[in-house]
Amino acid sequence: MPTRSTGTITQDWEPVVLHKSKPKAQDLRKPKAVNQALRSGGEVQTIKKFDAGSNKKTAGPVVYARKLDEGTEPGCLDRVSTDVRQAIQKARLDKKMSQAELAKQINERPQVVQEYENGKAVPNQAVLAKMERVLGVKLRVKLRGKIVK
Repeated sequence: MPTRSTGTITQDWEPVVLHKSKPKAQDLRKPKAVNQALRSGGEVQTIKKFDAGSNKKTAGPVVYARKLDEGTEPGCLDRVSTDVRQAIQKARLDKKMSQAELAKQINERPQVVQEYENGKAVPNQAVLAKMERVLGVKLRVKLRGKIVK
């Protein structure tokens, strides 16, 4: 068993004071806390944010969409060519399918098929392969001089 010290035992009669923790800055921004401070006459700090509530863009490098579409910019992405667009649409109509039905069969969203037929999509070889399988037409003819299998 542990032994006790034989010295005199004294009690500490100092008062212990417990303080509330200060509210976090995040809690002070809540509408309930702001309204309470306003009612009690407390100090409320307001800061106007820069360009708050405006839809204006800051002046920066401007890239015109037309330049990107024309392909004069080095960052231009390839789009679906017109012959591929027409081949997809013709084969789909020959099979009497809607865009939604084709999308369901290739496990893609209907929006993907719509973008391919409108020429807005960036060609993806996997999606084109799925369309070839379902429609029974060859869509991937050549890519950079090499025949894609």
